[in-house]
Amino acid sequence: MIAEPDGPEDRLRRFATIWSRAVFPVTSTSATRPEFEEQLLPLARRLSEALAARVVDTDAGRAVGAALVDAHCTDPDALTRSLDCVDAYLVLYCGGDGDREDLRSRSARLQHAMAAGFAQALRERTLAEQEAIAKAALEAQGVVAQALHATEARFRAVFEGAAIGIGIADLDGNVLQVNGALLRMFGVSDQTMRGRRVQEWIHPEDAPQTWTLYDELVRGDREHYHLEKAFYRPDGTVLWTNLTVSLLRDADGVPQYQLALMEDTTERRLLNLRLRYEATHDALTGLPNRTLFFERLEKALNAGEGQRFGLCYLDLDGFKTINDSLGHAAGDRLLVEVADRLQSCATAPGEMVARLGGDEFVALTTGPDTESEVDDLAARIMNVLLAPVRIDGRELTVRGSIGIVEGPTGERGPAEVLRSADITMYRAKSAGGNRFELADPEADARAITRHGLTTALPAALDRGEFFIEYQPLVHLGDGSVRGAEALVRWLHPQHGVLGPDRFIPLAEHTGLIVPLGRWVLEQSVRQAREWRERYGENGPLRINVNLSPCQLTHPGLVQDTVDILERAGVEPDALCLEVTESALIGADDDLLKPLRRLAEMGVDIALDDFGTGYSNLANLRRLPVSVLKLDRSFTQSMQQFPADPVDLKIVEGIVSLAHGLNLAVTVEGVETGAQAEQLRILGCDTAQGWYYARPGPPERLHELALVDATG
Repeated sequence: MIAEPDGPEDRLRRFATIWSRAVFPVTSTSATRPEFEEQLLPLARRLSEALAARVVDTDAGRAVGAALVDAHCTDPDALTRSLDCVDAYLVLYCGGDGDREDLRSRSARLQHAMAAGFAQALRERTLAEQEAIAKAALEAQGVVAQALHATEARFRAVFEGAAIGIGIADLDGNVLQVNGALLRMFGVSDQTMRGRRVQEWIHPEDAPQTWTLYDELVRGDREHYHLEKAFYRPDGTVLWTNLTVSLLRDADGVPQYQLALMEDTTERRLLNLRLRYEATHDALTGLPNRTLFFERLEKALNAGEGQRFGLCYLDLDGFKTINDSLGHAAGDRLLVEVADRLQSCATAPGEMVARLGGDEFVALTTGPDTESEVDDLAARIMNVLLAPVRIDGRELTVRGSIGIVEGPTGERGPAEVLRSADITMYRAKSAGGNRFELADPEADARAITRHGLTTALPAALDRGEFFIEYQPLVHLGDGSVRGAEALVRWLHPQHGVLGPDRFIPLAEHTGLIVPLGRWVLEQSVRQAREWRERYGENGPLRINVNLSPCQLTHPGLVQDTVDILERAGVEPDALCLEVTESALIGADDDLLKPLRRLAEMGVDIALDDFGTGYSNLANLRRLPVSVLKLDRSFTQSMQQFPADPVDLKIVEGIVSLAHGLNLAVTVEGVETGAQAEQLRILGCDTAQGWYYARPGPPERLHELALVDATG
């Protein structure tokens, strides 16, 4: 038993050995097989390096293909066997530990480049031969008319020994002479070929100008022409050639014969078709891939006036769960089944289905009446997904979310259409999934704006685009300012001043809320110190700063808070951290531990938006809070005096409970004097709202505090 090679060099040489054994029998070389292997070794090394490069070096593939021609591997079988070896063994022996699917894709691109390089080199070699033959033919024009011409021997050697097919016909199209290479291409005898006429070789795929060029040449109006042409062989198969036809004149310049030079390109054409298919179709499902879909979509969007298009963008709901629980093999089988079902939905003219990647598929319909057709297409897709998929003995339920874009052609490009469909699909998924939604330009604009704000957030913090406004906390008993809540704002270069509801959710989603929250805390504590240094007891006594759920779980919360307070020289009792009730519903001891440590240091903890989280009031005993902040919903019914007695009883009960637990009560959203008076009567401690002041700069807050202090 032969051991597999261990080192990369051994594996590379093994690959070169396999390659040389496959190609050597069809190579016209005087070298021995081991010598030929040494010629292939640097080519194998270059393919290995191109496979491992960060960006696939297709030039390396082209160079290897050209080098095969230089090594006399000009037989079509040499290219076919080389590509088969690269396809079968390059990733195996030279792929290392990389992603096999990615390496196979890279290998396919290298094969494509090799074929292109081989074709180009062979073409250049063929053209050189053609030029030599043409020169010899011109010099031997008298051979046909004068049998004793002095150059007949040289022309005959070139004519019979050439690797390309050569034929001579008169100007009426009667075939007079052909060489052995051309007979082998067509698979006929010399006698059969001589009985043919050029005009009989019409093929349905002839280019429109083919016979126009022929007529011009036999009339003497053209000296030569070159094109790709197909011929039928006697057995019905098709022979594809690169055809060059030249006019031969006699010594007096009178047109006399036509000379045809044919290069057999059938194998190369089939290879190109295969590579084209692999480049434009998904390897797993066989559906058109993103590349081909974009080509079709662009063509559909450039259709003439009066045409419309409809696009369904499908993403499977919960596909990641299937992959994680059952494995990627089961996920792949599910995707294949879904692809087959989708294919059955798009059978009408102008319809197609493609896989963009992962579990994302698209279905396209075109025509003058896609407004109704695209809805029907989406409904058919949802319907074929209803039946469970059976995999490994399990029945899997498949659901999907679809975003639909429909409209007239000529108004949008492919990227814009696909982006709108993607946005709409995620809107359907956010609404619960298993549904389809129609694109809404306003919703698209909002999503694009959100994306723009998300990407601009990190740089905005570095550029200092955030600032803080302060809203006073007023004591309901004597009207004095007891503190202020810090509210962050974003001065966006394009959108102006943005409130926290526009960017805080985005910051939480991206994780930027932690550095942003740290900055807000640092700035707010510094402002509290400035108030105390400049105004003493006449300044706001406490600063309230909001904490997001992400900040609560950050391991550096306590240490960051301690460091900020120490650097600013501010006592912990000057700081109150506000945490929403919803963030603490069901909180375990690990989540509450940082808050308890801060409370033990003297930092006040306020339970913000109390009354909106449906929490158990009994949980208040175990929460390290010292302040309850009633949500503004409790004050809405108090704008008129007297207020709703039921609401008054609820607030009175909450205040009584809070005071019984030694908790202060702050009320948000106070907008009228009637509300303030009702809350004072009910025993609330402090309040904030537009009735007292809107959020503003720190100087305005201090002026309000001085007015309250002086009466």
